[in-house]
Amino acid sequence: MKDTDTMASDLDHLAARVEKAAALLQAQRTEHARLLQERDQLAARSQELEQKLQGQDPAALLGELQGLRREQRDWQAERREVALRIEALVTKLERIEG
Repeated sequence: MKDTDTMASDLDHLAARVEKAAALLQAQRTEHARLLQERDQLAARSQELEQKLQGQDPAALLGELQGLRREQRDWQAERREVALRIEALVTKLERIEG
């Protein structure tokens, strides 16, 4: 009788472990499906970005960026020059009025 009780207890324990393993397996399958979907979305986004950048030479973009920075410096220098001229004119006007 003890052997039967022990065997029943062992079978119950084994059944619980199998159920736990089955639940874990199902959770892993669900997670795997989610990760596959996420991978596919990221691959599509990556391909979309590659298509947007296709034909754009990084060296050419860098050259264009340097040209724009140079142009910005030129505009800033011209702006300072105009500000100095205005300041000089204001000073002359103040002398004339004064």
